[in-house]
Amino acid sequence: MIKCHLSRLMGERKLKIIDVARDTGLHRNTITLLYQESAARIDLEALEILCRYFNVKVGEFLELSNASTNAAGIEVASQTSH
Repeated sequence: MIKCHLSRLMGERKLKIIDVARDTGLHRNTITLLYQESAARIDLEALEILCRYFNVKVGEFLELSNASTNAAGIEVASQTSH
């Protein structure tokens, strides 16, 4: 599972979704999906814009987690095959 830290970054700066949308020119829906971690994909240009806006590297914005979620959105432990 890939974790997006947009909500944390916005919270640290006391920003609202509409503030980020206005400042970056990105669509509000794009930011909302990333904020709620419900986006299925992210456009590389949007990723670059957000990383520059928050002055973070991609690895600080997105994180690969060992946990995974099932179809219902419930976090499940990852299984490894031997």
